[in-house]
Amino acid sequence: MSLKDVIEAADRSELTLAVINREAPQPLQSMLEDLVTDQPVSIEEQDRPDEAADMVYLLEDDAVVATSPLRELSESILFGNSDLYITGTRGPLDVDLPEVIAALENTRFRVRGYPDSSKEKLLLITISRYIEGLSLERGDGIHRASFQRLSRIDDERGTRAVYRRLSETSAETHVYGVPDRDPQFDVTVHGGQSREIRDSWFVVSVPDETGTHAALVALETGPRTWEGFWTFDPATVTELDAYIRRAL
Repeated sequence: MSLKDVIEAADRSELTLAVINREAPQPLQSMLEDLVTDQPVSIEEQDRPDEAADMVYLLEDDAVVATSPLRELSESILFGNSDLYITGTRGPLDVDLPEVIAALENTRFRVRGYPDSSKEKLLLITISRYIEGLSLERGDGIHRASFQRLSRIDDERGTRAVYRRLSETSAETHVYGVPDRDPQFDVTVHGGQSREIRDSWFVVSVPDETGTHAALVALETGPRTWEGFWTFDPATVTELDAYIRRAL
């Protein structure tokens, strides 16, 4: 087993984001289309006279899996940018994850960072912060996160604040990366030079007892390009946590 194996097993497909009875301006529709360009998710507009306007439905084999107001996607992702998280302007407890985005779990995404794309990577950043918020709010269990380089924790003000706060909870917090600079607070550091350490981006939250299991895992497959997925399936999260504990 490897992180690559875990990612390749996320093969969910035949998904559609349907914008229902759109009254919002066309540029908003275009932004949503750009978000999922070249992903295993298609996008379409539908007119449903008896249903509310400006809703987004996630369809799987034509069945409705989740619904969210288009406004929620606009506020959480489409009108956002990574600087909100890097600077700490938007903290993990401020992240309201739309149901249709959460329900895209177990779908493999391939995203590009800036300057190749201004939005694709933001999707994974938003999920990461949401998972960090779960661990912060719960304050227990196990939290694991990989940064590729440990110095990234200190370089990004928002990230530094999140992990300082996690270190002050009862959550068992582990951080992973090339050991170019250790964080200056009480977390368990796993430094290494392996390919998985250098290329991985993961955030894993496992509750002590009750609570939401959550994980995001991605690998950098080329310059500023990542491939990965997120999941809220307890069995998958537990298996991923066990692999990281054992191998990294």
